[in-house]
Amino acid sequence: MSQATASTGAGPAVGPPPGGGNLLSLMLDGQPRTRADLIELTGLARSTVAVRIDGLLSLGLLQPSGRSRSTGGRPPTRFAFNRDARLVLAADFGATHGRVALTDLTARVVAEQTAELRIADGPESVLGWLVQIAPTLLESVGRTVDDLAGIGIGLPGPVEHHTGRPVKPPIMPGWDGFDVVGWVRQRIDAPVLVDNDVNMMALGEHSVAYPDVEHLVFVKVATGIGAGIISGRRLHRGAQGSAGDLGHVQSPRGGDALCDCGNTGCLEAIASSRAIAQEIGVAQATATDATRAIIERLGGGDRETIAAIRRAGRDIGEVLASCVSLLNPSVIVLGGALAGGAPSLLAGVREVIYARSLPLATGDLSVVPAQTGEHAGVVGAATMAVQQFLAPESVDAMLARSVGLTAS
Repeated sequence: MSQATASTGAGPAVGPPPGGGNLLSLMLDGQPRTRADLIELTGLARSTVAVRIDGLLSLGLLQPSGRSRSTGGRPPTRFAFNRDARLVLAADFGATHGRVALTDLTARVVAEQTAELRIADGPESVLGWLVQIAPTLLESVGRTVDDLAGIGIGLPGPVEHHTGRPVKPPIMPGWDGFDVVGWVRQRIDAPVLVDNDVNMMALGEHSVAYPDVEHLVFVKVATGIGAGIISGRRLHRGAQGSAGDLGHVQSPRGGDALCDCGNTGCLEAIASSRAIAQEIGVAQATATDATRAIIERLGGGDRETIAAIRRAGRDIGEVLASCVSLLNPSVIVLGGALAGGAPSLLAGVREVIYARSLPLATGDLSVVPAQTGEHAGVVGAATMAVQQFLAPESVDAMLARSVGLTAS
């Protein structure tokens, strides 16, 4: 199953006969179909299906895919979704890193570039790198900006999703209220969507590894701590986009530990890689250095570091136990730079969740490491952009502009 299909929940439509956009949704599972197959699936007249197929072919979103077996006469042509019709530019920014990728319309990465950079250097510096890299990536695959279906960006702080503006992000000085969408759109002429980086990781992990799971929580443990929530196979953002702000939940062991947000006792203040590094006396010129040093100590069997990581896992588990009672997910995924290299962190999380949550909530609960690794963010950002581009109403609008078709 393709990543885009999994995320958009594509499948045979139930309800009114599909327009061109809904007809395309039937094809997102990657299975080639003939006109007769589509007539049977939709109940539409042959002439209507033919017109809509022609429109989708003209946009490049469908393409011929061989011929079906003949039942007499010329074998009918089969059509399939063309995942290479457009590309998506996806960016994942953390406190000290940036990753930009080009993907096809199933969020499959076709080219990428990474860099060590500081989100604290401000929006124009960080986004300037994205704008500078984009033409190089496009040229590397023989495409141009005109081929972009959209741009998805993940940022390591609270984002008001419908505007794409960061809102008082603790580790992002100079970003509060910045018009990310407008700034990028002035320089790259394509639709731009912006969201929190952990939401993007949740969307990426779900689309790649758990497309059929209804309820999932993705927890990022790195310089900061955050969660992305998948509910009913859709990303849950909350009223303003701040759902999943796990790192700033009060921790039972938090005490007077000062957090970057200005409060004390936050989970992030005692269980992030930066907090653990301070606890065990690791020098940390950068957050990346701190995480690397922690993982090296773990690899060397340092008992102090193992114990600190296990404690951090238990602290995270304490907060997640409440999430299990509230949300009842079937999968909790731990990802991020620290979680990826620290098995004892996962062990600590599991220990507390299974001890403190009710058996009904944990009977079928899996607490597992991330499978998408360092690509979760860009895959999720691409998936977000693909969902918008391939939404039935968006496709219908493209058809209306290009060939005068409507959804009626």
